[in-house]
Amino acid sequence: MKTITKTLYLSALTSCTLSLSLQANELPGKGITVQPVQSTIAEETFQTLLVNKAMEQLGYTVKPTQEVDYNVAYTSIANGDATYLAVNWDPQQKDKYQLGGGDDKFYREGIYVNNAAQGYLIDKKTADKYHINNLGQLKDPKIAKLFDSDGDGKADLTGGEPGWTTESIINHQIQAYGLQDTVTQRQGSYSALIADTISRYKNGESVLYYTWTPYWVSSILIPGKDVVWLQVPFSAMPKGLQQDTALPNGNNYGFQINTMRIVANKQFAQDNPAAAKLFSIMKLDIGDISQQNMMMRKGQNKPEDIEAHANAWIKSHQKQFDSWVNQAKSVIK
Repeated sequence: MKTITKTLYLSALTSCTLSLSLQANELPGKGITVQPVQSTIAEETFQTLLVNKAMEQLGYTVKPTQEVDYNVAYTSIANGDATYLAVNWDPQQKDKYQLGGGDDKFYREGIYVNNAAQGYLIDKKTADKYHINNLGQLKDPKIAKLFDSDGDGKADLTGGEPGWTTESIINHQIQAYGLQDTVTQRQGSYSALIADTISRYKNGESVLYYTWTPYWVSSILIPGKDVVWLQVPFSAMPKGLQQDTALPNGNNYGFQINTMRIVANKQFAQDNPAAAKLFSIMKLDIGDISQQNMMMRKGQNKPEDIEAHANAWIKSHQKQFDSWVNQAKSVIK
């Protein structure tokens, strides 16, 4: 009888130990579904996919990413209808972040991508011939007319899409620099507009456009070789985005250097410390994004292509990727 009792006790103890071991090895995201969102800019898909894949490694069930307007993205995350946005431009989207509820609604720690520049450029040939280095020079109708592509006598500036923060910044700066009578911001699908701009450049026409990094445009129209950055007369940002855009060396290109940060629903982050840890430690080199964006420009732009790019990046950075996942897992032990 004692032997039987001892056997049953040992069996129960072993079973309990195995059960505890299995629980300890369970992934922190098991049984939890998340909804990532991103803008309609296809070149932000790569960054989002890397976060999605890391979340899957933590056990989360990741729904297909929803493409929405930035405003909708912040509202959805604040309301809990979406979980995270992998590409929050800081400080450029400060207004959207604050209107969505700011730190009361969002979790945002760490920097995902650093040193994202943006601003205005013109073709180098025109810049050199007419000694143009500042956007304010386009107040002169004769200078502005050089960039007129539709015959109305005003410079046509390839700008941002409706709804982008960039759109309001450019419109504000046109007014602030007194360019409303000489410069028009062309708006619509940015990818279509910039493709037309590049075609006009290749045809020998003068071009004026806004762009940012990382993005493939600067791999086609290379700053310093094909085009040049324009400075602005002074810092001028819309209400809610006021900031000094001058760089430490005194140059001023009209926009602060931005970072890309991962923004998540605050309650989700509090309930899921492993995911919160992951969001805070992921870091991606801006050059890697530019290279991937260039592959898209060359035709590898289907969803399966971008998926392959993300998988290839992970394979070539496996140690770094695994470190993110393991650090995230460690917070629940």
